[in-house]
Amino acid sequence: MTENKKNNKEAKAVGRYIRISPRKVRRVLNQIRGKTYKEALMLLEFMPYKACGPIWQVIYSAAANAEHNLSLNKEYLVISEAFANEGPVFRRFRPRSKGQGFGIRKPTCHIEITVKEKIK
Repeated sequence: MTENKKNNKEAKAVGRYIRISPRKVRRVLNQIRGKTYKEALMLLEFMPYKACGPIWQVIYSAAANAEHNLSLNKEYLVISEAFANEGPVFRRFRPRSKGQGFGIRKPTCHIEITVKEKIK
């Protein structure tokens, strides 16, 4: 059996219907992809973006899934996949002059993060 077949344990977590634009979330996900679990949490804690909170929660959940379901050690986890897909767009309107309605789009996104154990 090859080394890849032995170490293919991956844990996944998904955050759905998060009220932020997927474009803003991808900006942060590009910074943490490929980092270790601890590095990613530290980066997210000190980044000034609103998207860091929901991403932090999803990473923490993925690590908890890896520890509980697959008996992996959190210290050796690496973020292998991280992406944000578009969710449904809530459509609202704001009243404007002369009885007109101005459309407002409130985007949502689904954040999906996969962690796997780093080969020692």
